[in-house]
Amino acid sequence: MPEALPDLLLADGVLFDLDGVLTPTAEVHMRAWKAVFDDVFARWGITPPYTDEDYFAYVDGKKRYDGVASLLRSRNVEVPWGSVDDEPSAETVCGIGNRKNAAFAASLRGQGIAPFPGSLALVERLHAAGVPMGVVSSSKNAEEVLAAAGIRSFFRVVVDGVVAEHDGLASKPAPDMFAAGAVRLGVDPARSVAVEDATSGAASAAAAGYATVIGVDRGTGADALRAAGATHVVDDLAALLPDTRTDIPETA
Repeated sequence: MPEALPDLLLADGVLFDLDGVLTPTAEVHMRAWKAVFDDVFARWGITPPYTDEDYFAYVDGKKRYDGVASLLRSRNVEVPWGSVDDEPSAETVCGIGNRKNAAFAASLRGQGIAPFPGSLALVERLHAAGVPMGVVSSSKNAEEVLAAAGIRSFFRVVVDGVVAEHDGLASKPAPDMFAAGAVRLGVDPARSVAVEDATSGAASAAAAGYATVIGVDRGTGADALRAAGATHVVDDLAALLPDTRTDIPETA
């Protein structure tokens, strides 16, 4: 029997992750990280080689510098943290993170970005129904991505990597960012919905008290998302549209 999915129109509010949930920027991030880490690993003689599995395990959903430190730590490599204004050439955690961001920004500006069609359809439907929406993203590029995708106006609040750094919010999987999103949107997490494609994000939302956490499986894996705290898993947000959602069948 198909999984019964929640009716998001009944939620106090809906808080979306960005990369991999609303826009396919996760693919751009993955390519940028791979280019940077392949170079770092080759020059420093780090083994085993960087893989896509490393991205999901150590980088996905985390703030940029935390992702760098986590990935290097997985190879027993420690480098100075540095500072946020380090040049991209600096051999520090911040320098490597800034190097990746430069690669990502160049790709975004050169190729542009469009939202996932199913995600756009759901956001438009929720907006038409007056459901408050926000974005909770570890990316410092969230505002630029939302503007480039033409969807910034749908969201009342954006809690991103810039906000997290300014307000001292811990990186996902800590609850801080999703908790802050609910506060800024003025909703109760227990009556709201979080939508995530990363295990760190699902864990963050669950820890922040969201009763409903939708996992979007773009490659992470349904079992991993559920283990992290997702209450439901879909492969496209179009599955949550009112005319396609699978309701709990009535009993005789």
